[in-house]
Amino acid sequence: MVQTSFLGDMVLTTPLLARLAREGPVHVVATPANAPLLEGHPAVATVLVYDKRGADRGWGGLWRTARALRALGASRALLAQGSLRSAALTRLAGIPERVGFDRSAGRPLYTRRIGYRADLHHAQRLWQLGDPLGADVPPPAVRPTLHPGVAHAAAADALLAALSPGAAPVALAPGSAWGTKRWPGFAALASAMATADGWRHVPLVVIGGGADAPLAAAITAARPPGSAPVLDATGRLPLLATAALLARCTALVTNDSLPLHLASAMETPTVALFGPTVPALGFGPLAPASRVVEHPNLPCRPCHAHGPATCPLRHFRCMGELSVPQVLGALHAVTRGAP
Repeated sequence: MVQTSFLGDMVLTTPLLARLAREGPVHVVATPANAPLLEGHPAVATVLVYDKRGADRGWGGLWRTARALRALGASRALLAQGSLRSAALTRLAGIPERVGFDRSAGRPLYTRRIGYRADLHHAQRLWQLGDPLGADVPPPAVRPTLHPGVAHAAAADALLAALSPGAAPVALAPGSAWGTKRWPGFAALASAMATADGWRHVPLVVIGGGADAPLAAAITAARPPGSAPVLDATGRLPLLATAALLARCTALVTNDSLPLHLASAMETPTVALFGPTVPALGFGPLAPASRVVEHPNLPCRPCHAHGPATCPLRHFRCMGELSVPQVLGALHAVTRGAP
């Protein structure tokens, strides 16, 4: 299987991996960024790292990776990432059966094309790639899985040791690679939680990459003196350790970004904030307890498949008009009032 797309896409590919593992060994072509998500995953036999934008860029890297893939002896390739480059990789590797979606750029090199179901969650769409006929109806509850190891759990526990013993924090994920996906109300939410019934004694932990540290600082600064602490975990944990940390949290409040999918894999109650994108694109939360907070009636939504850097109409109402009471209400709902 080839999955060299975004981190969240790799998480959503894990139900397909589990399905394939029932048939035999599963080899995955991944990027240096998303390969660590598969560490310790019982459905995966081999992870072949393809650094398509670094050491393996260009034709030379494509040929080297194709030779390594050929050596694995695979007879079928599932193209979860549908670029022409990914399809060419599997063709050069001599894999006789190449399966992907009928909308993908690489479809001219596929031997079988599966209909792209826009009405399904992306995890369900990917799950369908494992069906020989492409017509299998995916189960209604397709959830991703991740398998943090002992070292990942220890790293999460060491970080959480700064909080009161036994305290289960609420995680906040204020960042996103796309500017318009970032809800500007996280600091106000942190301030409101400090005085809200049921939440004033609950600590917060801010997760994300190192670039999200200024957002974490703003959240910390917004808390009134004497409030429950805010732990800044941005840039301090590898991906699977972040997943392990989320498993120890009461809930997660997140933009439409990677932490949403990590929480789905760890079954952490999730409040997901959607602005320029919509869950109907197929990337909503899959945690057993989840709520989506979104603007109810903006005709400009969705404006982009991922979320542009700035609002095309310059008003940013899709995120700017999501209120703290809305988010607090959703947080109460996913935790059933028991933080």
